Amino acid sequence: MRLASISVDLDSLPHYCRIHGLPESLLDARARTLVHAVAVPRFRELLDALGVPGTFFAIGEDLEADPGAAAGMRASHEAGIEVASHSHAHDYALTRRGLAAIREDLARADAAILAATGARPVGFRAPGYTLNADLYAATAELGYRYGSSAFPAAPYYAAKAAVMGALALLGRPSRSVLDTPRVLLAPRVPYRPDPARPYQRGTGPVLELPMAVTPAVRFPFIGTFATTLPLPTLRGAWRACRKDAFFNFELHGVDVLDASDGIPPELVRQQRDLRVSASRKMERLREVFGWLKAECDVVTLRDAASRLSATL
Repeated sequence: MRLASISVDLDSLPHYCRIHGLPESLLDARARTLVHAVAVPRFRELLDALGVPGTFFAIGEDLEADPGAAAGMRASHEAGIEVASHSHAHDYALTRRGLAAIREDLARADAAILAATGARPVGFRAPGYTLNADLYAATAELGYRYGSSAFPAAPYYAAKAAVMGALALLGRPSRSVLDTPRVLLAPRVPYRPDPARPYQRGTGPVLELPMAVTPAVRFPFIGTFATTLPLPTLRGAWRACRKDAFFNFELHGVDVLDASDGIPPELVRQQRDLRVSASRKMERLREVFGWLKAECDVVTLRDAASRLSATL
């Protein structure tokens, strides 16, 4: 049976303000903790209902600043959900900081996750999906078993470039970073990277598990699209990926939030998927998770990496 994994990036709302060039002062204390306080329990509900595991990518500084977030990750870990690293500060420009600074950031994230869960993370996903040689080297030095940062999705890349350009023209530049176009040629299936060129195949020690994209046009199959696209379009994308030995379904905390959860209207206007009701999004995700369970062995990314490593 094919393998599939469901992972959730727990980016808190301040990071969305940074993406859209909005002041973080828009967010009150409750809004800053919504992802851990509201989205994490909703994802736990979805996973529990189908009896499948998941992987949460936690940001270290969020666990340090919010005791509730740390407690939620400990409870998730104890329930069988893998807690992996999404860096310490979720710095979109992390790849530009140099090896020493990157290593320090990742080590701080490891320490925060270890303190919260009692277990050191073995997997890493880069902020903004951006990977380079220094970041790959840091993951290898810290002993990660796998990374899941490559996102070779041409439509996503083009849309991101367009949005960043428009915000710059508006005088509200995004703090996000546009990756090198080389990512568009990265393998769309699990591979061992070349440490010097991690978007190419090589013999690197840290296995890379790219996010799911369709063959040929490389349309992304991620939470934002799964919760907002017409169902026939989504089914078509799923059918296109059915021959893959591994399906890596990546989501974000906001994929189960909506405007009624207390998100500032300025951010809702920019993050259009927040206009879709959380109940409708959860209904769609129940269906998609059901597709995965019916046709795949759904495992954590950690377990997927262990099983795929033998063949790569």
